[in-house]
Amino acid sequence: MPHEYRWSVWADDGEGIKGEALIEHINLMFAALRNLDTSDDVKNRKWMIRSVMGGVNNFMKSGTLLRQVVNRINTDINFGDVRGSHLFNGIYETMLKDLQSAGKAGEFYTPRPVTRFIVEKVNPTLDEIVLDPACGTGGFLTSVIDRYVVETTEEYRKLQSNIKGIEKKPFPYLLGMTNLIAHGIDVPDIRHDNTLRRPVADYTVADKVNVIVTNPPFGGAEEKAISQSVSAELRNTETADLFLVHIMALLKDGGRCGLVLPDGFLFGTGVKSAIKKKLLEENDLHTIVRLPKSIFAPYTSINTNLLFFTKGKPTKGVWFYRLEMPTGYKHFSKTKPMLDAHFAPVDEWWGEYRNGKWEGRFESEVSQYVLVDDIIAGDYNLDLCGFPHETVEVLPPDEFIAQYLSDKAAISSRIESILFRITAAIEGEEDNG
Repeated sequence: MPHEYRWSVWADDGEGIKGEALIEHINLMFAALRNLDTSDDVKNRKWMIRSVMGGVNNFMKSGTLLRQVVNRINTDINFGDVRGSHLFNGIYETMLKDLQSAGKAGEFYTPRPVTRFIVEKVNPTLDEIVLDPACGTGGFLTSVIDRYVVETTEEYRKLQSNIKGIEKKPFPYLLGMTNLIAHGIDVPDIRHDNTLRRPVADYTVADKVNVIVTNPPFGGAEEKAISQSVSAELRNTETADLFLVHIMALLKDGGRCGLVLPDGFLFGTGVKSAIKKKLLEENDLHTIVRLPKSIFAPYTSINTNLLFFTKGKPTKGVWFYRLEMPTGYKHFSKTKPMLDAHFAPVDEWWGEYRNGKWEGRFESEVSQYVLVDDIIAGDYNLDLCGFPHETVEVLPPDEFIAQYLSDKAAISSRIESILFRITAAIEGEEDNG
């Protein structure tokens, strides 16, 4: 970091640079950091700063307010001690959580109970390379980091080198980099890139990883040039579908994945069926957890699911578990968000994988085991063990028309009665006037 732009130089003095001069200094700093000379960058720290600042602009117009914010940070947070770092992590996570209700920014944030549950069940270790190919603000990766206990220099080295991410958009890329730095990663290995841009056929052994945990963007569409990164029979413009094809290619044999996918993938046909066929033939898709609605609200109300699979052996059968809305909740919201405790039912049901089979799991009203042959016979439909739908009685045409006319007459009679009472009340007031 150039001397004049270090925090200790321009920010520490609460009575120092302020007002318009502070805004001018910040704007010059942003421009300078976007153009850092990285020719002598042995530790990649200049590259990190330049990369992060590449898509950042200053929208703060009041130097007075900005100085107040800087002074408050200096007063409340000591970055030089452990407690200060933990406090900053808490503040930062709160800011990221608030993004969930901030319009389009919500697409970058996955609720932490979801990231922690997926990471817990995939269970990565320090020796394994962990990748999130659509890492957003870094929630999955920080959930991985939080599980590790690092005690030796070698373990610290593994932590620094084995956490990897890719993020396409500048804003979440900045947030994700900062989040990982706050969690002890000196130079986060997060690429500012689109995972889907690289052809699947170009992946080498060096690109393969042990674990993938992710919530790829869904509901969007990629341009046709991007969709051509996968083979023709798996080609689709739906973002989540393309990510799944790339994920299967990026995993090593024996590698594990836990990811979020929308309902549309489970029951989709055509190309989606082809992708599911590949998924079942080349991976052990052992568990699908159906999530209740509104977990990602208000950003999206699309029903979502958690898929867990291991690469390298075909699926024999799939366990489905339907996680229902907690008692007392009609839906999740900012004031009543999903909590870690809400995963307790599926956590208790999960069991353990031993000797090639799951022990402790059982079928019930919310769980079932489906053989892969039955899934194939149903054209690879994975929309099983879903939430009950409200039943609607469909009447024959003559009965429907009769019912409609009867209801219409009853409504008309009710309206006439209300109007009569209103008229009578008005006339009574006039008589008394």
